[in-house]
Amino acid sequence: MKKHYETDLDYKKRLIDRISPTYCGAKWYNATIWLGSGRTTSCHHPPAHNVTVKEVVINFKRLHNTEQKKDDRRKMLAGERPEGCDYCWRIEDMGTDKVSDRVYKTMTYSDESNLLAAQTPLDDDVDLQTLEIAFDRTCQFACSYCNPAFSTTWVKDIKVKGPYKDLTTDGRGHFIHIHEHDQLYDFHETNPYVEAFFAWWDDSLHRTLKELRITGGEPLMSGHTWKLIDWFKENKNKSSTELAINSNLGFDLNLVNRLLDSTEGIKLSVYTSNEAMFGQAEYIRDGLEWTQWMTNVIYLLESQRLKNLNIMCTINALCLDSLPEFLDLVAGLKRKYGWQSLYISLNIMRFPSFQGPLVLPEHLRQHYKNRLVAWHEANKEEKLFGEFELNHLERLIDYLDIVKTPHSEGFELASHQKDFKSFYEQYDVRRGKDFRNTFSPIMLEWYESI
Repeated sequence: MKKHYETDLDYKKRLIDRISPTYCGAKWYNATIWLGSGRTTSCHHPPAHNVTVKEVVINFKRLHNTEQKKDDRRKMLAGERPEGCDYCWRIEDMGTDKVSDRVYKTMTYSDESNLLAAQTPLDDDVDLQTLEIAFDRTCQFACSYCNPAFSTTWVKDIKVKGPYKDLTTDGRGHFIHIHEHDQLYDFHETNPYVEAFFAWWDDSLHRTLKELRITGGEPLMSGHTWKLIDWFKENKNKSSTELAINSNLGFDLNLVNRLLDSTEGIKLSVYTSNEAMFGQAEYIRDGLEWTQWMTNVIYLLESQRLKNLNIMCTINALCLDSLPEFLDLVAGLKRKYGWQSLYISLNIMRFPSFQGPLVLPEHLRQHYKNRLVAWHEANKEEKLFGEFELNHLERLIDYLDIVKTPHSEGFELASHQKDFKSFYEQYDVRRGKDFRNTFSPIMLEWYESI
């Protein structure tokens, strides 16, 4: 854990580099697990991989301690770079002073825990300290860069209107089928992965976890989420685990109040998502109503019932059009409610890569970079944003300026730009939207030229 007087880079040099030049504590102590499909990963950057039913029936800790993760741990301790972690390697390759997410992930855990990880036999099962779980993919939104693997509304879109056509660069097939393998069990069916989770939870997980974050889909639409919230309510003195909910906040205040009332006396954090303003936000996140989202954000802040509120920005090509104004909005909320009342993260999207920021032509990337630089210069003295938040902004600025390809897979710019327009032309028809009347003239001029 970082000492108060250390910069993030100093922490990396003092602790992480001492263990290994490629060490990341998330490989040992953090996981995201999709219980609807039996898939896991060590954080939200590497691709998920399967866990077999046979494994978790024999040993519920295999929900996290898979052979692939153990092999990645071995590579990290040997100073090698696991391929799935190339998001962090690309950030770090921009310069020795660049801080990637593996630093922040590692910083979550104590120095003792990280040093212990380096000494733990690689065949051992490690107890989680932070965990993000998704019980299922039920969601009332169908965001443009999401897909049927994470949204039942996306499933309905593909079932009713068929697959998107002529997307040559979407090698992962985000928009062409309903991803049946990502929801293997209905809510009322016996799901061995959910059973393994609750068995682990009752056995020891509620003691070893520092934070449990529930995601989805939209987790407040899952009965399993409310079952777990009820456990916290009834067992306040049995666990020191802090509870966090990822929610799109696309609900009326009745559900928001249900969440607050059900978690009274519990340390609760809420993570929500947005990255653009007004109609642009509603365009990118289909299903979002801007006024409703803002009402819920302000209501939660004024309730003073949360440990903190976090806004996760998924940085895609379209949000750059109004991202500076969105940062102004966040700054205003920090001024009113306190700079530590909410935090923001800028998470650069890589897949589907034809929607990522690097699909933009050089002149647009420089235009948006310059706007962010100007915003940073105008706001840095007010000290409303913490080091983590400013590092995220600075690395986005550098990313737009330096990085040319978002990942190690093939990236042919002209083909990705063609898919960009093809997707949004179809998206407009299917969702009743209008790209041309939503985004700025400079964005539209490029769009029409494709």
